Amino acid sequence: MEIYEVGGAVRDSLLGRPVSDHDWVVVGATPQDMLDRGFQPVGKDFPVFLHPQSHEEYALARTERKTAPGYHGFSVHAAPDVTLEQDLSRRDLTINAMARDAQGLLIDPHGGQRDLAARCLRHVSPAFAEDPVRILRLARFAARFHDFSVAPETLALMRAMVGAGEVDALVAERVWQELARGLMEARPSRMIEVLRDCGALARLAPELDRLFGVPQPEQHHPEIDTGAHLLLVLDQCAALDAPLSVRYACLCHDLGKGMTPVEEWPRHIGHEGRSELLSRTLSERWRVPNEARELAELVAREHTHVHQSEGFSAEARLRLLDRCDAWRRPERIEHLLLACECDARGRTGLEDRPYPQRERLSADLRRLLALDQAAISADALARGLKGPSIGQAIRHARLAALKQAG
Repeated sequence: MEIYEVGGAVRDSLLGRPVSDHDWVVVGATPQDMLDRGFQPVGKDFPVFLHPQSHEEYALARTERKTAPGYHGFSVHAAPDVTLEQDLSRRDLTINAMARDAQGLLIDPHGGQRDLAARCLRHVSPAFAEDPVRILRLARFAARFHDFSVAPETLALMRAMVGAGEVDALVAERVWQELARGLMEARPSRMIEVLRDCGALARLAPELDRLFGVPQPEQHHPEIDTGAHLLLVLDQCAALDAPLSVRYACLCHDLGKGMTPVEEWPRHIGHEGRSELLSRTLSERWRVPNEARELAELVAREHTHVHQSEGFSAEARLRLLDRCDAWRRPERIEHLLLACECDARGRTGLEDRPYPQRERLSADLRRLLALDQAAISADALARGLKGPSIGQAIRHARLAALKQAG
């Protein structure tokens, strides 16, 4: 039995990046050998085990053979005679197909170290084309290693995969899993760019793809192109360390602009409602978790109002908070405001401009949440008010607080 460290841990150590997870490949062993040593089996499809002390993953060396379209269309062969080189050859990218032995010697049969130095994402072999998830993984790695380029031959292979319909066979859960991880990387715009370059974005999310080439008013958007604006907004999300739900909401916030009739360009009157409906469609397709789905619809519907709120009266600000269900979901209002700041700063030359709307509405919310609703209700009851009249008393108190604040 021989054990090798493989994959991301080897890659990241060579890049000088922190290594958080370690994966291992075991050559020359059977599942029973692993069980006899106290390893715990995990999963049903692949021979993977957890170390009894470290709980890190140890996989038996294996090969794969394509048997049907899509992500699940593989048969896996794991046996003591499978070599390390055979195992590495089935991996996606050269930078992920390196290993280290127990003495620290690097095994690099596919030039991964060379491609790290060249800042290049390159497929290991033609077998890359057998698994459409690899398109998503490469796009996600492009968002993480944003100074890496995609090898021309790899991009050509990805385009061929899209043309062959492989992307259409992806299951929603896996699409969301990979895209969510990519949205949380340092430069999420690169993921969208790569998916668009290979044609996958048009298949996975035509609502996003058609934003590119759609103009916006230059006085508000120096970058003009709606798709270019989207990329800037996503990178502002990373710059402001936004959570996943905010990043997804920003991904969806302008979808309706792709449906504006050409004769109405560059204005996009009513795009907010269209964006809300399209974000719901996209969320259903990808089976997006409720928190991100609901925030995306809220941001699509209300982001323009938040931008304009500096000129709102107390009554208008209160109506905005009411519409956003601020009293039951105050944390979601904070995420709405963060998404709107990312939107406002995701514009060429305006990346560092202040966004006072966020602080003002956040201060309004804190002020109103601090009101003693129990005391207001008790006073209303003492005055003989009932039912909806008590709710009106609370609303009047909130409005008075906002007017007093100015």
